[in-house]
Amino acid sequence: MGLKNETKPYDTKKFYKEYVSGMNSKQLGKEFQSDSERLKKLYYDAVKEANPNLPAKSIPFSQRFLSLLSALTKRLNPVRRLIFGISVVSFLVYYIFSFFGIMQPLLLPFAYLGILVILLIELLEKSDVQKELDFARDIQLSLLPPSNILFHHHEANSFAATAQEVGGDYVDVIKSEKGTYVLIADVSGKGMSAALYMVRIQALVHLLIKKTEPSPKELFLELNEYVKSNKMDKTFVTACVAFFPLHENHFIFARAGHNIPIVYSKNHDRTFKLNTDGYALGMTSTKVLEKQLVEKKFKFEPGDSLLLYTDGLIEARNQKNEEYGEERVEGIMSIYGSLHAKTITQKIQNSIEVFLDDNKPMDDITFTTIHKLEPPKKLNE
Repeated sequence: MGLKNETKPYDTKKFYKEYVSGMNSKQLGKEFQSDSERLKKLYYDAVKEANPNLPAKSIPFSQRFLSLLSALTKRLNPVRRLIFGISVVSFLVYYIFSFFGIMQPLLLPFAYLGILVILLIELLEKSDVQKELDFARDIQLSLLPPSNILFHHHEANSFAATAQEVGGDYVDVIKSEKGTYVLIADVSGKGMSAALYMVRIQALVHLLIKKTEPSPKELFLELNEYVKSNKMDKTFVTACVAFFPLHENHFIFARAGHNIPIVYSKNHDRTFKLNTDGYALGMTSTKVLEKQLVEKKFKFEPGDSLLLYTDGLIEARNQKNEEYGEERVEGIMSIYGSLHAKTITQKIQNSIEVFLDDNKPMDDITFTTIHKLEPPKKLNE
């Protein structure tokens, strides 16, 4: 009887494919440019911090180099900083002694080993952080509404794509006894801090709607009190709220410094902008916001559509550094605005994907489409 060897030989081709994954010329160019920009920013910040009153060109090269080295090593914890310092000193001592013909064979391997240990530990730590970010991303995505929601002869379809692992954009559809709220918001900043702030805003929005069912303006005033509660906090939030009352052919709308939404009217076969006044939340006191914020009622009849979006959509840039722009969004709405919300969303998604090509968006892209359904036809018609 022949025995089968169930162990698998090591696949060198697989290892090679995994190792060179993403190493095409375009991707390498983007990564190199990104890393260069980060290092350049770190360099200028370090030089400016060490010599705030002097222009960079007038500072000696050695001093600029030490400022950059100091900024880099500050990012290491004390143990790794110590290993790094010993490794650098070992390099210098080895080459200084070698210049005088004195060989110190153990110094060079020790220096390389120290740098290698730091590199491996940093990679391991980065891998752990990435796992935590992936977990945070899963939690944040679970808080978003389903992509397609039906409510009282309306349908809402949403799209969200974060520029980083987590983002500060917020979109929600909240049903209440009196009607349905559709919200979109953008927290200033990016990354984890913006994402955490967004989650807090979302929790407060749900609490306020469940407790008092406020009008869009009342909701913004309550949220502004929360955002302005910490005087040291410089965060601000732009947002739009559309409230669709039950069995009505209109919605109540307010805008707090956010991008101007677009409405498609089937009766007029054209698009309109909902340009209402309102400061961003956290930019001013609630008393000032109450005087300046405008709440309006807009007709919304069968066949009409409403598009709410964040600035990441219209400010997305392609490889030629061109902005996607409001004109493209308005063009899509004017052509497809009478169709279902899912179709409109897909048309915008396809358009932005073709526009970006391989370019990665610099900001979160979030938008939601609300469409009022045609009444069902009667059997005798």
